[in-house]
Amino acid sequence: MPTSFRPLVIRYGRLGDTLLLQPLLRRLHARYGEPCTLLAAGSYAIDLYHDQPDVAQVLALQARHRPFLLSPEQWRVLPALRRMRHVPVYVCEPQPRSLEHIQLLLKLAGIPNDHRVFLNDIPLVPGSHWIEHLLQLADSTPVAFRERFGGITCATPAVPVFQVSVQDRAECEQWLVHRGLAGHPLVLLQPANKRTMRWSGVRKASDDDKSWPIEHWVRIGSALHAHLPQARILLCGSPAENAYLQSIRSAMAQPGVEVVAKELPLPRLKALLTMAHSMISVDTGPAHLAAAMGCPLVVMFGGGSVSHWRPRSSTPEAVHVLGGPPVSTRVDAIAPEQVIEAWRSLPLRKSIAAPEASRLS
Repeated sequence: MPTSFRPLVIRYGRLGDTLLLQPLLRRLHARYGEPCTLLAAGSYAIDLYHDQPDVAQVLALQARHRPFLLSPEQWRVLPALRRMRHVPVYVCEPQPRSLEHIQLLLKLAGIPNDHRVFLNDIPLVPGSHWIEHLLQLADSTPVAFRERFGGITCATPAVPVFQVSVQDRAECEQWLVHRGLAGHPLVLLQPANKRTMRWSGVRKASDDDKSWPIEHWVRIGSALHAHLPQARILLCGSPAENAYLQSIRSAMAQPGVEVVAKELPLPRLKALLTMAHSMISVDTGPAHLAAAMGCPLVVMFGGGSVSHWRPRSSTPEAVHVLGGPPVSTRVDAIAPEQVIEAWRSLPLRKSIAAPEASRLS
């Protein structure tokens, strides 16, 4: 009989989806007494969960939808899955196409059906948060393991928490010095989301409910400079969004604004979010990471459900949400004045507080 029951967790999501797994991973660690193995899509999963206590190993697939016979990386992951034929498997993937791929991998690995539980088999409670849905899955037990683990329940937090290594923090501090940003309050702006860019350029605003006009970002930049003139404004995003962010910077036409999209590998971004003054973002993965790292945050929702996807923080008052149904279904319905008012009412981060200050403004 095996002595290790390290759970296998599977999710083929983007950054935000992968990040929101953390409370589930923590609860499974508590229930089974061992950190999890995570099978995910994208190298960001490795960077996100490196040195995190609830994850022992990350198996990452870059081209997860490529046919198995044409995918050497899937061949390489299969032996690792075969070594996990005796462990409980938690499939957190809701998308049918990805589920078909996962089912095939589990079948080829010889993992029995009674070793698996699926998120899609658990009804989503109306109005509940996605993390609660995931924790319902974490509280369930595959049939083959119910006799041993079915009676084990654990009360663990429903907020994602990530650690930053000493090395990553030191590297980020060195980068700030090199960029001339050290010693300044850093306000991060995250204008883009996963749908912003297409192969041909920026997607039409009418096709993206999270698109906020450039002139609104310009007004935000001006207001931030007026309220906090010593601050540096950092336009954040992925390298593919660099040109779009440069267009926002050019339109701002003010000092103290930098585009750092090509300089933010995930370990550095995690460390930066522990130091930053605040962030203003559309509803996207980095907003969830900001909340998890304790960065004061204003996040603008489009058509997504706020109750379902609101970024969670250990200090809930440090997350202010604007928009979302039934208030609005597009980010461009949110006025810049609303954003500035929300930003000014955020609690001041203690690590950057001046002795006489008590608010971000």
